[in-house]
Parts: sequence; C-alpha cells; structure tokens
Amino acid sequence: MSDQREVDRVITGGTVVTPSGSRRAGIAIDGERIVAICDDSLLPPSRATHDASGLHIIPGLVDTEAHPGCYVPLREDLASESRAAVTSGVTTWGIHAPSTRMGHPEWAEFVNKEDVISFHEVIDYFTGIVEDVSAVDTFVTYMLETDQQAKEIPEYARDHGVTSFKLYLQAMSPDAEPNWPGRRAGLGAGFDDGVVYQTMENTAALGYPGIVLMHCENWEIARVFDERLRAEGRTDWATWSDRSPHFLEAQHVRQYGHFAEHLGCPIYIQHATTPETYREILDLRGRGVTVHAQTGPHWLEFGKEEHNAWRINVPLRSRENNPNIWKALADDVINAVGSDHVTPFGDSDYDSCYNDNIWELKTGFTSRVEMLLPVLLEGVYQGKISLTRMIEVACETPAKIFGLHPKKGAIEVGSDADLVLVDLDKTVRVDNSQLLTRTGWTALEGHTMHGWNVATFLRGKQMSRWEEGAPAPEFIGDADGEYLRRVPGRQLVDVNLPEGS
Repeated sequence: MSDQREVDRVITGGTVVTPSGSRRAGIAIDGERIVAICDDSLLPPSRATHDASGLHIIPGLVDTEAHPGCYVPLREDLASESRAAVTSGVTTWGIHAPSTRMGHPEWAEFVNKEDVISFHEVIDYFTGIVEDVSAVDTFVTYMLETDQQAKEIPEYARDHGVTSFKLYLQAMSPDAEPNWPGRRAGLGAGFDDGVVYQTMENTAALGYPGIVLMHCENWEIARVFDERLRAEGRTDWATWSDRSPHFLEAQHVRQYGHFAEHLGCPIYIQHATTPETYREILDLRGRGVTVHAQTGPHWLEFGKEEHNAWRINVPLRSRENNPNIWKALADDVINAVGSDHVTPFGDSDYDSCYNDNIWELKTGFTSRVEMLLPVLLEGVYQGKISLTRMIEVACETPAKIFGLHPKKGAIEVGSDADLVLVDLDKTVRVDNSQLLTRTGWTALEGHTMHGWNVATFLRGKQMSRWEEGAPAPEFIGDADGEYLRRVPGRQLVDVNLPEGS
C-alpha cells in the first residue's frame, strides 16, 4: 500500500452503522470527504489516525429544526449553540427563521408588521454570520408571513438556495388575541389562508426538494381554553397541555393537508405528537400526498404531568402518550427527528426561567439539541427503535427530505466526512456541568442515559471529544461551519453535482 497517495485521516477499529446495517470497517478521509470504507488493512496511508476501537461510527446528525436568533441576536446565539450542537453529534443544522431574525443589525425583542421584509434584504446577513461563527454546517428554512414573501419563493430558491418554507400556523390571526404567540418568536405580520395557499402553490412548482413545513396548533381555539383555564385558577404545569388539546394539532393537519393534496405540495408536520395526528397523516398518504412527520427528544422523553415537563409549543403530552410517539417513529409514521432547539429570552439561567406557576414559567426550555442524540440512544438501549432505524430518522431521511443527501446524512464514498463516534456502553447521569449551551441547564438533568457521543468530525475535522475519565465533553474545533445551498428540481438532474453547484 506504500505506493498509494497519502490521505488526510483514517479512522480505524470502529463499527460503521448505516440504515442497511452495521459492519467493522475503517474510513479514509481526504479533502473533507469520505474516500474509502474498507477493512482497516486496506486503508491508504494517512497523515492522521483516529482509533475508534469499541465504538460505533454513525453519520453526523441532520437536525432539521433549530431556532438560534429567536430570542437572542443570531450572531451571539449561533456562536454558542452551534458549539453545543456539534459537541452533541449534530453536524448539519436546519435553522428556522422569519426575516426579522436573520441577523439584520436592527434586531429587536418584539417586532411589528412593518419590520417584516423580503428575505432578499437579509440573506447576506445570515450567510455572513454562519460563515463567521457557526461550528456546524447550516441550511435555512424561511418562516413566511406575507403575500410578497410567498410570491418570491421562486427567487429564494434560485438566488438563495432555499427550498423549504415554514408556516407557523399557531401565529395566524394576530389581531384576535393580545397575547398572540408569534410576537416573541420574531413574527410580526400574521397571515391568512391566502398566504398558505400561495406558499404551497409556489413551493410545489419548485419540484424536489421543495417542501412546506407546518407547525400545526390552532391558536384561535387554544386561546379559548387558555381563557377558561386561567378563570378556573389552574396554574399547574399540565395546564399548558390542556390549553392545546390533541385535536387542535390534528385539525390543522387535516385542514392544510387538504390544501397540499389539491396543489400537489409536499408537506412536513413539525411536531407530530398525537394518535389523532398520525391518523390524519396516514389518511393523507393514502390519498397520495407526500407527508413527512417529525418529533423531538422532549416529546419522547417527558410527560405533561412531570415536574420538569416545562412549557413548549406544541405542548408536551401525557406520559401515557409517549409510547405512541415511539411506536410512530419505529413504524415510519414519523420519519424524522429534530431538536427544536431554542434558548430563552432575557435572563436564561434556570432560576430566572423557573416558576411553579405555568403562566409565569418562561417558555422554551433550553439545551434540546444536547438531548437529541442521548434520548434517541436511550430509545435504542430500551429497544424502542433499532440503531439502524435511528440512523434513518436522525441522519439519512432528514438529509433526503431537505435535498442534502448524499452530501449529508450518509457514510458513503463521496459524502462529507461528518461522523460521530458513539460509545453504546457509556452510561451518563446527565449533569448541567456537561453542557455547552450558554444557558447552562437542561431539563434532562438527573436522567441516566445509556450510550453517548465521544467524538464528532465535521468534514473530516475533529470538533469534539469526551476522553475516558474526563468529566464532560469538550469542544475542540473552530467556527468551520458553512452555509448549504440547495438546488430545486433535483429529481430532474444528476444528484452528484460538481463542486460549487
């Protein structure tokens, strides 16, 4: 083998896991990509060697929903939270943002209708911040609010490489309620079914990977339950789920799934948490609609009755419902996971966020990206999903849905060398001292998890490690993240696009 060209790095001794199974193999990396997967003895000479003996090698996670910049300016938030993300095994982050949260220098905690502008005016701010401070590769999903933005979808795809568009349906009709939930999320305009229709119509015309993402939760009815529960004097944490019952999620899936059927638009249900929702998804699929569904670690791990259940939209459901979510994930009703990571506004340490009264508790518990892989690995440990199924829902399928595969989400020759080394035998009792999020706390504290990431590589560069005997994982990388453009109409062209396409 001495006559072979030397490569940048080889990883030896590990067990490579893909959706098709597991096998002992070494990986050769050169120029940020995987160039060989073979027996260790056949690997080319290299400038660096990493021993992965006893570890499983999985693709870097493709986390399709994160909200850096939601309550904190994007540059500040992305700098810290992307380090937490990559250290936890996420190498590709799908950031959801309205135009008001894309890094424009005039960031404001609250926004108004006049602040909602074209994404043409903010995309350069966003990509510049990603290139400056992100430790993960990043693509963006635009959160649309206006007719203008919906009409500009073809331009966004052509000029920005953006092919996914989110409708935060909970934020419709802002004039109906002074406590409108979109205000602190960076939304200022509100929207109606006309915006929904145009968004689906123009996204459908893009072809693959054009897709519309939907947060399904009917606030116009939830506000009625909200008012009644307050009048009853309810303050316990389960109240947050009771104000937005199951049918409000399922009803939105049915209503806007009908639009998708009519227009031939692929849709992605952000938070599929109930059996009622699953029935609607299966019904739509049976009628020929392309419907993807996502869940997250917090819905899989917590129940509304628990003291650390916290407050989130859509709400956590009953502990009795959790097996339904795991089963839907195992059975491919849900086919993707995402962290829905966000850091709270204002003072965000635990004491500033906590309150026994649900109405005073600060919304959006933190560090969800750092619990994504541990919760999934715990599910593998408990036999709720297989390890290969975990790779499908956390890596391969999200990359395929959003037009990033096989560059991302795969261990294949030619793919980016985004790799995570997992110790399935590592038992961790979660402690806040192990975190990298700027807030410094997690609702997962005190939980015992089986299996943990001990090293992350982003395009072949090691970004994190948890050395044997060390008390916590360590970020050892740099702000090496890149902005990922996507190409509309991918089903019509060679997916192995040349560099720079």
